[in-house]
Amino acid sequence: MAFEDITFLAEDSVKLAAWFIPAEGSDKLIICNHPATLNRYGFPGHLKPWSDFQDIKVKFGKIHKALHDASYNVLAYDMRNHGESDGIADKAWGQGFHDEFKDVLAAFDYVKSRDNLKTMKIGLFNPCAGGGAAMHAMTERPEDFEDVKAFVCAQPASINIMSKVALDAMGLDSFQEALAEEVRGLALTEMTPHLHAGNITIPTYIVQNRDDVWTIPDDVQETYDLIPGKEKKLHWLEDGDTQRFIGYNFFGEHPETMIEWFDRHIK
Repeated sequence: MAFEDITFLAEDSVKLAAWFIPAEGSDKLIICNHPATLNRYGFPGHLKPWSDFQDIKVKFGKIHKALHDASYNVLAYDMRNHGESDGIADKAWGQGFHDEFKDVLAAFDYVKSRDNLKTMKIGLFNPCAGGGAAMHAMTERPEDFEDVKAFVCAQPASINIMSKVALDAMGLDSFQEALAEEVRGLALTEMTPHLHAGNITIPTYIVQNRDDVWTIPDDVQETYDLIPGKEKKLHWLEDGDTQRFIGYNFFGEHPETMIEWFDRHIK
């Protein structure tokens, strides 16, 4: 695929790195970001030391290629503190619920700044923390989403739930309160899409690995249930694999339902 290396600035002057992948003759654009600890490329879980964290190679390029082949332009950016984008001075990160929403809005502002993009019909592929950032942005600047046609999100996450699951698995459930006290700038209870899902006004498709040991199904189900309207879809992966990152590869390996969702709503 032909592509452009580009950069743009968030409102707090954080420089974000991105790829623009054009689809000749198309007036449709999908803006993509990524989960925490990954970047626009994905995750090199086939290599040390990353395999010690999760030994799955995530290739978002497969998603970009599937979208490109379906005649979608693609803008894929690294969020702050990730990939080739700038890190901020204190390295603060809120899993999408701190200043990461500014990255989502910066991508919109960049699109509006380019004559060949500003009239395009827009969809979002924003997984996990990237999806949380998008939901947060919908709360902060809802007017930017009035013309967004569709939203696809793999595995939205509540960090208060995930931290409890992790501590329980280590037999350290009594330390949940102590952990919460150590979090600075943003309470654990604020790091959840539950606070923003009610502001989603666009057709939304969520996928989640049901047996993901890093979370519980009820958390994702609650996010889904809080989304108003009927134009929404939740797909559970049911193959018994407990690794979270298989959910990030799902749309790359099985792009048909993602493409169908975008085709249905972006016309």
